[in-house]
Formats: sequence, structure tokens, C-alpha cells
Amino acid sequence: MALVKTPVEIAIMKRAAKATQKVFESALPLIRVGAVERDVAHKMEEFALELDGVGGLAFPPIIASGPNGSNPHAEVTDRAFVNGDFITIDFGVTVEGYASDMTRTFLLGPLTQIQRKIYDSVKRAQTAGLAAAKSGMACAELDAVCRNIIEKDGYGEYFVHTTGHGLGKEVHEDPRIGKNSETFLETGMVVTIEPGIYIDGLGGVRIEDTVVITETGCEIITPKIPKNRIPIAKLLNLIP
Repeated sequence: MALVKTPVEIAIMKRAAKATQKVFESALPLIRVGAVERDVAHKMEEFALELDGVGGLAFPPIIASGPNGSNPHAEVTDRAFVNGDFITIDFGVTVEGYASDMTRTFLLGPLTQIQRKIYDSVKRAQTAGLAAAKSGMACAELDAVCRNIIEKDGYGEYFVHTTGHGLGKEVHEDPRIGKNSETFLETGMVVTIEPGIYIDGLGGVRIEDTVVITETGCEIITPKIPKNRIPIAKLLNLIP
């Protein structure tokens, strides 16, 4: 598989990203107290299969609520959402064999002080990563941009995966955006930027966008789904 994608491949991946937004908007009203992780995942799969030109979900979706969110690769369970939960939704779809990938973390109910600190740390780290990514940058350097913010906030030990990965016909491709990577970003690479914090017993926060690397920066192709730390009930009012 090629690390640098052609303009045709990038165009297809942008279509997949748009389809991701449609699935997300259909699923959003399901995120409420009493809903079950597994049921939401099944409905998202149905929504994806209903879209013209979409081959279904790109991978089993992560719907991680409450303490389940402390596992960055959580599998769906029969846990019902309760007030005060962080809920992490990580999913993508396929179009012509190419995958999309995005993650958002939402809250049911009011934020506690620790939840606010965790979310804000991840949000600032992800925003910094998006601002820094560009052609010629070492993947390890991009990882450090995000990781340093979370470490300075005191949560470094809870950032337990790499900052991102390549995306294409496979959901996880090279380059790997991690502290041990020896790869440099190139124009036309499609990668994710997804720092996170995961705390046992409390849950986790991850925010992920897919970007196309350019000479001077990156182009975000993930739909413009809000990333503010607002309760899910308020978010519903922000989606057309």
C-alpha cells in the first residue's frame, strides 16, 4: 500500500468522510441515558448500509461509555449509559474500499472538575497537532507536540497509544505517528491525529480527525462535528 495517496484516492476518502457525518448525525439522537452500547453500534451499522455508495462500517465501532472508555480499544458491551458518563464514539465507513475514521467524546450530564481538565487537555493537544502537521515533519515530532501538552497537564501516563496512523484501504496503515517512528510526513499522506487520556474507573477522552498532509500544513477532511466539551443534549441543537 502506498503511503502517499493520489488525488483520486483522496477524493474517494473525502466522500467516505462525508458519509461518516451522515451516519453520525443519524446516531446522535440515540445517545441518551439508558441507551445500550451494543444497540447504538448495531444501529450505526444499519445507517451505514442504507447509504448509497457506502460499503458499510470500516471496522467494529467503539461505543465506550463511562469506565469502559478507559480502554482505548474497547469493544461494545451491554452497558447502559448513565448520567455523568463520558461516551467515546470511534467509527468509520468504506467507500470504494477506502476507509474513513473519526472519534468524538461526549458527556451525558454536567461535567465534573476532573472531566473538564481531562477533556480540555486532550482538546488542546489535538488542536496543537492539527496546527503543527505538515510535509517534512517527523512523525515522532508530531507525536511529541500532542504528548508534551498532556504530559505537562499531568496526564502523560494515561496517554497510552500513539498520536495517529495512516489511513487508506486499511484502517491502520503506515506511517505510525508515535514517539518511536522514523518516518517523515509527506504531501499526500492521509493520517489521523487522535491523542487521548484513559483513566481506570473514570473513563477516557479521545478526539480524532483525519487529515491530508500538505506542503504548508494539513487539510482536515473529517466532518466539522463539534469538539467542544458540551453535554450531548446541547450538541443535538448544534447539528442541522
